[in-house]
Amino acid sequence: MTDHIQFSPEKDALVLLDQRLLPTRVEWFDCTGTEDVCFALKVMVVRGAPAIGVTAAYGCYLAARETAREGAADWAKALTARLDRIENARPTAVNLAWAVREMRRVWAERKTSSLDELAAVWLARAKEIHLADIEMCKAMGRFGADLIDEGDTVMTHCNAGALATAGYGTALGVIRGAVDAGKKIQVIANETRPFLQGARLTAWELHRDGIPVRVACDNACALLMKRGLVQKVVVGADRIAANGDAVNKIGTFGVALLARNFGIPFYVAAPVYTIDPATATGDDVPIEDRDPREVTHVGQTQVVPDGVSVYNLAFDPTPAALIAGIVTERGVLRPPYGEAIRKLFA
Repeated sequence: MTDHIQFSPEKDALVLLDQRLLPTRVEWFDCTGTEDVCFALKVMVVRGAPAIGVTAAYGCYLAARETAREGAADWAKALTARLDRIENARPTAVNLAWAVREMRRVWAERKTSSLDELAAVWLARAKEIHLADIEMCKAMGRFGADLIDEGDTVMTHCNAGALATAGYGTALGVIRGAVDAGKKIQVIANETRPFLQGARLTAWELHRDGIPVRVACDNACALLMKRGLVQKVVVGADRIAANGDAVNKIGTFGVALLARNFGIPFYVAAPVYTIDPATATGDDVPIEDRDPREVTHVGQTQVVPDGVSVYNLAFDPTPAALIAGIVTERGVLRPPYGEAIRKLFA
């Protein structure tokens, strides 16, 4: 599945599958400028660290086109302000900042005085990033497939599939890689409250691909593991710190603790550019605190009494000590992760 993020030359727009509406409605959201891109990122029309990065890359092109239409005398200043808004649309996933900084690097290297030329260069670079992400995910799938055994049931938390990337997926890329290698496996998709990415998105993707999947309540993990119904856990990551701590959707830390208790290998799958050597540990990563309504309501139905406050922290850091391996497009990293990551970037 690679059509959920599309660039339309006819519309001069980024066209996104609106993930807020799945699995019951398939509708598309057009981004034609900076505010559209920021809105899509903030409300999770598109989500998942690699998909956020790809969207941001196209967003920089759209920001350039918007600035050109505006006709500002100091277009570099106006464009820089738009890039800042995109880069700061969400705080946790390092891929967002990476993509915008990559476009800034291209701009600095080209030293162009033509906004139209810069926009064309950025569009070409965004398309490269888009295609490269798919190939990275497929490479992760090939490396990760070796970690999955015939007959395994694999638990995953949140959606780290095609929808969270440009296509194929990170955690679900490992699962798809195992299936492509001919292994018969099953998947347990944790529902992933409060936005239900597992129930709505992971289940939708895997069922669509004919991969056996069951949805489980988040608080059923311990019992499922105790009964021997889980052999492996594979999750994605929005940022991996220099010491190997992995920041992923809220609840991942708890799943990792349970996996350690029951002797179940816990793996993280993410592209190399999700690793942030400038961040020492997972505790140094800013954790997004999202709209309370995501907790107080399910759809339009209110489930929390008026006047009662809630926590809606969107991510948590899983300590490196709980991770059996980090699957990247360059291979599987093993502990000690600090040393492995230093060698990788060297």
